[in-house]
Amino acid sequence: MLWCAKKKADEVEAASVNMVFFLPIEFNAPSGEEIEQAMAQLSLDPMQATFDKPGDKERKHLKPLFMKGYINGKPMTKMLVDGGAAVNIMPYATYRKLGLGKEDLIRTDMMLKDLEGAVSLARGAICVDLMIGSKTLPTTFFVINGKGSYSTLLGRDWIHANCCIPSTMHQYVVQWIEDSVEVVHADSSFNIATADPKVWHGLGLRCISGEAWEGGFLKMAGFKLDAVQEIGSEKSS
Repeated sequence: MLWCAKKKADEVEAASVNMVFFLPIEFNAPSGEEIEQAMAQLSLDPMQATFDKPGDKERKHLKPLFMKGYINGKPMTKMLVDGGAAVNIMPYATYRKLGLGKEDLIRTDMMLKDLEGAVSLARGAICVDLMIGSKTLPTTFFVINGKGSYSTLLGRDWIHANCCIPSTMHQYVVQWIEDSVEVVHADSSFNIATADPKVWHGLGLRCISGEAWEGGFLKMAGFKLDAVQEIGSEKSS
């Protein structure tokens, strides 16, 4: 005997139903081309740098901005970042500590005037690999006989060529590495309330650093600079 399920009296045969749903445009899946364009947009747009407003305790100081890094692979501290200076300065004592001699200097006609009005010819120029954070840049320094409370002075030449924003108030440097942003904090091993270095201010100067240069003489006319004057002076000589 074959057993079968008994049909209910009110059971009816099911019929197929076709239904149409309408969804907002936001639910539309992007095409492959649109996805590629969005990814390209994400990779091409540089990251934005922002500065948070510091509290009273963090901002009420007179600290200069000292950085640490490497020059030609050798550790270097007390590198002063000063936007009031046009060019990069290296005291001769630092130059010698790097193991460099007179034969390594490139002759130059750069004249420097300090805040006291004294004009002196730079001993020469040198191009080194300067690494701060994870970024390395060919950087030109003018070597001087004077001494300062810094190992090197990084002026606007380095700041602009390195594509960075220094903040003495925040005590760090924000620099772009291609389209990424890196924050490099100040050298905490050297902490003083104030500094009075000799700084130099140049007019019409384009960046010397940022590219390696060769030759036996570094002429300032090529960088549209024939004279340098200190901050606050009325005339340049």
